[in-house]
Amino acid sequence: MSATKYPPKDAGLERLITERRSCWERLKAEQRPIFIYGMGDGAAKIMSAFERFGIPVAGIFASDAFVRGHSFAGFRVHKLSEIEEQVEDPVIVLAFAAGYPELVDYIRALSKRHTLYVPDVPVIGGGLFDYQYCMAHLQELNEVYRSLADDESRRVYLNVIQFKISGDMRYLDDVTASTDDIYKKILRPTRGESYVDLGAYNGDTIRELLHYTGQHYSRIWAVEPDKKNHKKLAAFVEGNAMHRIHLYQCAAWCKDTELPFSAKSGRQSVLAAGENAELMPARCVDTLLGGAPASLIKMDVEGYEREALWGASRTIAHHRPKLAVAMYHRNEDIFELPLLVKRLCPAYKLYVRHRLYIPAWETNLYAVAD
Repeated sequence: MSATKYPPKDAGLERLITERRSCWERLKAEQRPIFIYGMGDGAAKIMSAFERFGIPVAGIFASDAFVRGHSFAGFRVHKLSEIEEQVEDPVIVLAFAAGYPELVDYIRALSKRHTLYVPDVPVIGGGLFDYQYCMAHLQELNEVYRSLADDESRRVYLNVIQFKISGDMRYLDDVTASTDDIYKKILRPTRGESYVDLGAYNGDTIRELLHYTGQHYSRIWAVEPDKKNHKKLAAFVEGNAMHRIHLYQCAAWCKDTELPFSAKSGRQSVLAAGENAELMPARCVDTLLGGAPASLIKMDVEGYEREALWGASRTIAHHRPKLAVAMYHRNEDIFELPLLVKRLCPAYKLYVRHRLYIPAWETNLYAVAD
């Protein structure tokens, strides 16, 4: 791994990207046994990529406390301690996401004992983000890179690309920003914010915002489609006796309609057709606000940020609210979303920051107009 402290603004990414060989190619060349750490959707996607590249799976394991003698994808799930006792030098492929300090520190410690890869597989959509993908979208990536507002954003952007190709988590460690850095240096919330929270979950980002405004705000609109999460959100609002807050159990979209929705009982409930899908109301920000101004809009809507941005296009053009937009669900988010924001409001200054998370989840776009 090599990372430039502050890469030059005018250089092309074709010169700055040093990772040319994907983690899949490296794993294909491995002679040591390869074990997948984790189960679920991430492991299934990684195993699909293994099959495509002809990478053999030696086994699957989980943290000792989670092993109950079960199996996954035809493999008995082992304990990590069993693997370490039986295999001299295993290669480990992480197949789950980690977003809190204790777990991230645990994974970092594991990476010092064993060769560890963290493959980047899209949360939504298909394909793999490798060097060839970067070269196919070089024009868009360079356009975003050169339009970023500060040196740190360019450093983060480059490191996230290098991580996505290599699966080397050190690229993320090198650019992980603190919550203070984002709120105090970029978003700079005031006591009079009119805040729109798309993907409000259980109120966690509302709580975060209020921490930086001393519990003050003008109005809040909170959108959360998942029924269980929405109940938690309503309980948070009621428990804190909050006023001037509007809660909506619906999806954020580019127009008012109904969409098939599949609940996953967690943060990642998604718009998708399937056995458990049911029709869900979908609203766009412009009609939700009814012409009222917004000063800050957060969007973390599980891969449908593009549609949510179009649904807020009038609000963005007329009121130029600060934006905080997740840009990690789809491979193309890293260039499509910044370019769309600039198209909707050329006056925006664009910033990119990565908050504590492995893999590159919580890589977010921030847009601020003077």
